[in-house]
Amino acid sequence: MSEAAVSTDTAALRITGLDAGYGGHQVLRQVDLEVPLGQWCALLGPNASGKSTLLYCIAGLLRPRGGQIELAGVSLAGAPAQAKRALGYACAPERVPGLLTGRQCLQVYAAAKGLQSIDAEVLALAEALSFTAQLDRFVDTYSLGTRQKLAVLLALLGAPRLIVLDEAFNGLDPASAGILKRHLRGLVDERRAAVLLATHALDIAEHHADRVALMLAGRVVRAWSAEEIAARRSTGQSLEELLAGAAAEHAGSAA
Repeated sequence: MSEAAVSTDTAALRITGLDAGYGGHQVLRQVDLEVPLGQWCALLGPNASGKSTLLYCIAGLLRPRGGQIELAGVSLAGAPAQAKRALGYACAPERVPGLLTGRQCLQVYAAAKGLQSIDAEVLALAEALSFTAQLDRFVDTYSLGTRQKLAVLLALLGAPRLIVLDEAFNGLDPASAGILKRHLRGLVDERRAAVLLATHALDIAEHHADRVALMLAGRVVRAWSAEEIAARRSTGQSLEELLAGAAAEHAGSAA
């Protein structure tokens, strides 16, 4: 299936029965998750619940032990190169190459995605984030927040259908965080992309997510659809209350 042939109704991400781990340590157990195009999904859960491991599997950095991952309808295991064309993954800030300048990083990543040049939209966002002045400085001189901006800009190259972020707002100043949230929300509302954000920040999930998934002990124990989230908001129930109830229910069923 070509990129142009992917239906706008195709899920940007579909995960079924995913198992993964490191060595003899099992981390993910039968994970199921779907994120439709045009929605922002917040992936919540305590430390060591498996959120980052799940993102590594989606990005192709960790081979699952079982299950299936589809990106825009394409199997990651069956056609990895084609599937990854739909993906924009923001790596951890410390993993951005320190010996390159920001511009060089963008050029290398753009070439890897088959682009002739850096997207004009990405450069416009860089300007809005006050990053343009940092483009020709070496990454190893960047602050955490500046590296974070670059990691997100790299993820947005090539207009990916699925944007995967891991605590992407850490280290950002409030103005930059607001600009990035509005940009991502625009991509989602225009059905140009879906966003999967792993975060501990309930305020981001509360105010920006269309759907929410809760991970505990390597499983997605509860996922709320856009309709369920909208209904919850109409009743005034807080997301914290919703999560606490789901966690208590899971603890009771596991006892």
